[in-house]
Amino acid sequence: MTYSDLRDKEFEKISRLVYDLCGINLHDGKKELVRARLGKRLREGDFKSFTEYFHYVTTPEGSDELIAMIDSLSTNLTYFFREERHFQKLRSILPQIARSGTGPSTPRVKIWCAGCSTGEEPYSLAIAIKELLGDDGAGAKIIATDISTRVLKTAMRGIYPEEKIAKIPKDILRRHFQYGTGASAGLYRVKPELRRLVDFRRFNLMDRPPAEFHCDIVFCRNVMIYFDKATQNGLVQRFFDCLEKGGYLFVGHSESLTGLKHGFTYIEPSIYRKGGR
Repeated sequence: MTYSDLRDKEFEKISRLVYDLCGINLHDGKKELVRARLGKRLREGDFKSFTEYFHYVTTPEGSDELIAMIDSLSTNLTYFFREERHFQKLRSILPQIARSGTGPSTPRVKIWCAGCSTGEEPYSLAIAIKELLGDDGAGAKIIATDISTRVLKTAMRGIYPEEKIAKIPKDILRRHFQYGTGASAGLYRVKPELRRLVDFRRFNLMDRPPAEFHCDIVFCRNVMIYFDKATQNGLVQRFFDCLEKGGYLFVGHSESLTGLKHGFTYIEPSIYRKGGR
């Protein structure tokens, strides 16, 4: 047997494990993705088969490799100000949401960015807040979570190549990024005052969010498409419970809550509110 051999029974076991752990639905169309991405893990760990690999990640000794497996199978496609219409809506609702108090105990506005990937989305949110609220934006708080430790490391560094920031207007780029020189030429780093608005954490969306995740706005975009209906129902309910009355849920443009059980009010495509318009 070679690393390229992924038998149906092995794929089923791996798929079930991933689903039970983090709700990602690896249907038959994902078999080639699993074979390719985990094949690399097998080679690096000198495992002889997918069965041997599966057995290892389900032991206490394999807990670190289990996290690496989830990292490998997580799809992380993102860029700054993705789905711009959402940021237009955000700018229109921020003034009515922002509270008068400031500081970590009573942030002016609190956003949970669920499935933050490599950080482009939460930093885009931070830029929007700073641009609209000015110095008062320092009283905001963004909790940015992802299940992948790999992408979180990139997010926390806050350093991006030129192609990642190409669509950001030049004036905004100057205000919120530092340009690398010398060996770092061609790289852009998020400025410290922007970085301080974002709290990055590893979090599994299948878990119950802690009380500190209670917020005004949830951004969970292009994440639910990887879950089945039962998992989506549970996740949407957890978001509902986390939100303040009048708070907003943003999902991806290709997603909706149609067919799910929830208490949200539909505002416009991919945008919902807890408790009336």
